[in-house]
Amino acid sequence: MVNADEIAKLCYERFNQLPRRGKPEPGREWTLLAAVVKITRCANSDTVKKEVVSLGTGTKCIGQTYMSPNGDVLNDSHAEVIARRGCIRYLIKELHRAVSGGDGSVFCPADQQGKWRLQPGVSFLFFTSHTPCGDASIIPMQQDSQSQPCPPVRSVKGHEGTDVRGGLKRKAEEPSEAQNTKLPRLEDQETAEMGQSIKTPVETVLEDSAQLEIKTRGPNDSAGLHPQVPDIHRTGAKCVPGGPADPLHPGMGYHSTGVLRVKPGRGEPTLSLSCSDKLAHWAVLGFQGALLSHYLQEALYFSIMVVGKCPYSQEVMQRALVTRCSHVSDLPAGFSVCPPVLLQSSLEFPFSHAQTVLRHQAGQGRISPCGAAISWCNVTEQPLDVTANGYKHGVTKKAFGTAKARSLLCKLELFHSFLSLVSATNPSALPSSLRETELQTYWDYKQASQSYQQAWQQLHSQAFPLWPRSNRDLLLFH
Repeated sequence: MVNADEIAKLCYERFNQLPRRGKPEPGREWTLLAAVVKITRCANSDTVKKEVVSLGTGTKCIGQTYMSPNGDVLNDSHAEVIARRGCIRYLIKELHRAVSGGDGSVFCPADQQGKWRLQPGVSFLFFTSHTPCGDASIIPMQQDSQSQPCPPVRSVKGHEGTDVRGGLKRKAEEPSEAQNTKLPRLEDQETAEMGQSIKTPVETVLEDSAQLEIKTRGPNDSAGLHPQVPDIHRTGAKCVPGGPADPLHPGMGYHSTGVLRVKPGRGEPTLSLSCSDKLAHWAVLGFQGALLSHYLQEALYFSIMVVGKCPYSQEVMQRALVTRCSHVSDLPAGFSVCPPVLLQSSLEFPFSHAQTVLRHQAGQGRISPCGAAISWCNVTEQPLDVTANGYKHGVTKKAFGTAKARSLLCKLELFHSFLSLVSATNPSALPSSLRETELQTYWDYKQASQSYQQAWQQLHSQAFPLWPRSNRDLLLFH
């Protein structure tokens, strides 16, 4: 059995080995971490090899008007999404090695022509330093519990827009007073425009919590004389349109549970589904996506999910990631309802919000989320990719729209990597779904993955009918 603390330690150590660029400033900035770990069980022994193959940090996503029809902007930079997209890079490279006749450690030929499967004994698990945003974070409060990474984001009067590139943060919206020079120039402009006297949403939430406690006890009550009204950790992720809304009742009745949510932002909405929803989605469709499904005989599922030390409820995690999709049936061959085993570690990420609060020193300015997102994956060329607001970290505005500004994880770059894989495959060894000559755009290749699309339709009709479909006009690049 996998040891949760051993997995957490492995992921934290991998993070520590990365260069300083894009990491939070200790004591002032916090972030979240997620990773994909490859597990290899040796056939003739009890040896189990564990290897981090993709790691991601980040807390932000961009507003809907900043989404690009060219596929060259990274829409969602939450750690879980970064880690999964980095894993796609890794899998494409491993498939490239396999089709080229190389000695890979992940894939071996499957029964169907042009198809591959995982080698015997190989599986993948998912690690996240905190419960995923959305439904999995709506957890009953304990008296000594920490805060969630995604509290409700209250808009600040007079400042209800996004930053100049539509960056939407997962918790504290404003950068701190003491600007970090590693943040992009445009991020600095936002802070100058917003002024120094505005409280961050973190401060607002904390103040609101204090007021709630006073109101619960009554103005003349001493602490502990009367029990507090039971409450829940609140998520800033908003219910998708067309479904149940949050009742916003005091205490346990504040949120609807089990519903789809989009990630929080100030002013302009985001179209990015919560990480809870995406993880539930991957437990049916696999985490490989539509493109790699062309090459794989069976979808790839995370066998285990480990969560670091944080507010946690096994019951809530089960509801958010397992129960919502457990009834889905009539899936095509190669797909199944395959939720992960859920474990929690006792080890906390050193750059969590709670640890950052503990290490904060006077004079450091306000605590805020790190503006950058880091991706590292186990590939030979350019394993590290650091971004901010959907673009390469540190690029100037005039570089937008050029290859220099693109993240290696954006749709366009992953599509080009996939096309390179197709080109490297002997035409006689191509999967049948890729022998259609009229395939040109990203949309074409996704739609041609018929089994994946059939599985998608079953999942969405039976479990997630309100899941927003991507605008086709944003997927016609090539």
